Amino acid sequence: MSESTPESGTTGSSVDRSTGSAGQSDVVVITGATSGIGRATAREFGEDGACVGLLARGEDGLSAAKAEVEEAGGEALAIPTDVSEYEEVEAAADEIEAAFGPIDVWINNAMTTVYSSFLDLDPDEFERVTDVTYIGAVNGSRAALSRMTERDEGKLVQVGSALSYRGIPLQSAYCGSKFAMRGMNESLRTELLADDSDVDITMVQLPGLNTPQFEHCRSHLEDHPQPVPPIYQPEVAADGIHWAAYNRRRELYIGRATLKTIWGNKFVPWFVDRYLAWTAVDGQRSDLPYDPDRPENLYEPVDGDPGARGPFSGQATNVSQQLWLAKHRRHLGVALSAIVGLLALVGLSAGSDGSENG
Repeated sequence: MSESTPESGTTGSSVDRSTGSAGQSDVVVITGATSGIGRATAREFGEDGACVGLLARGEDGLSAAKAEVEEAGGEALAIPTDVSEYEEVEAAADEIEAAFGPIDVWINNAMTTVYSSFLDLDPDEFERVTDVTYIGAVNGSRAALSRMTERDEGKLVQVGSALSYRGIPLQSAYCGSKFAMRGMNESLRTELLADDSDVDITMVQLPGLNTPQFEHCRSHLEDHPQPVPPIYQPEVAADGIHWAAYNRRRELYIGRATLKTIWGNKFVPWFVDRYLAWTAVDGQRSDLPYDPDRPENLYEPVDGDPGARGPFSGQATNVSQQLWLAKHRRHLGVALSAIVGLLALVGLSAGSDGSENG
């Protein structure tokens, strides 16, 4: 893969947008590829003509995701995989490379959660959320980096969350897993720097998204769970993840709520504690009809194709101005410098004219 222009604060070379230097389509692996963010991201890479390895447990969703990638113009290989099992992840990586060639981009996206207060959460439930959401990312990172570091080339994208910086009520297991992912990722980055590696890592921090998880996650609440507003469509996240795969950025924040949450917690964590205590419990409950005995996917996938979007499209936005600004910050910086320079020249010219006429 050819290099693109680097940005500061990153490691290694970044990959070209959609094709390698040998003219072959990029090989991209996405975990949690059957629904929500993973599903939308798979379509995005399909539009590039990429060869996409789809890893998830649900065979119905895998078949549908494969069809969408191929319809978009890419190639796809769907492999039923429980990412909490390292042997399954490693075997899937071998199968993908045997079919498509060396993996260029690996995206750790698989997750699960249980909506519950901490004391109502069973220990085995907490462990399962951690196994899928955190250990799954560990296993994916190991499978990716063991191959990429040998070639000294490739990109690892960790799909994080504003909740990797800020815990919220009713999500202790998920927040703990995302915090752990961020800690692991920082260790990996420093090791790659120490080895002067050209493998690059980016972590993408997401806001609340309208994904099907709210229809098939386990919950101990009496109401239908929902993402904390403002809510974005999963295609917004897919756009950011796709961009992160081909640009050098230490972290990419998506959505103004993500930016506010992370920076607010840095400066006034005591206020954020109280604000979330006042708002985030009710903020994660919706008035949609709710069946507490519905099928859920904590241990086994739910039958059927979940698709990319959840039930909150009426509240969700398709765009993020903050993401656009984040993606174009270098160009905006150049433009701002040019404007400042022009204003300075105008000011000097005015001052000079004034002294001559005085």
